[in-house]
Amino acid sequence: MKKKEAKKRVTFKLENPSAGEVFLAGSFNAWSPTAKALKKDAKGIWKTTMMLSQGVYEYRFIVDGVWQDDPANQEKSMNEFGSHNSLLKV
Repeated sequence: MKKKEAKKRVTFKLENPSAGEVFLAGSFNAWSPTAKALKKDAKGIWKTTMMLSQGVYEYRFIVDGVWQDDPANQEKSMNEFGSHNSLLKV
């Protein structure tokens, strides 16, 4: 019997108190710009948690309709649009 691959809980955070809405898009959700909404806490930090299998993922935040990389993550990869995707190793 094949052992089920364990998934890890990963929390994504973005500090942006003035944002009206923030979404997370990446290789884990087919880059859907509205698939994963983040929730803002009292300090203006947007958060969401996902369960991800081991691997390397690329992602970006969409803040009020504008795509941006994760300023807290220095691991980046050039994308086809001439900007960068943030890299996550699980």
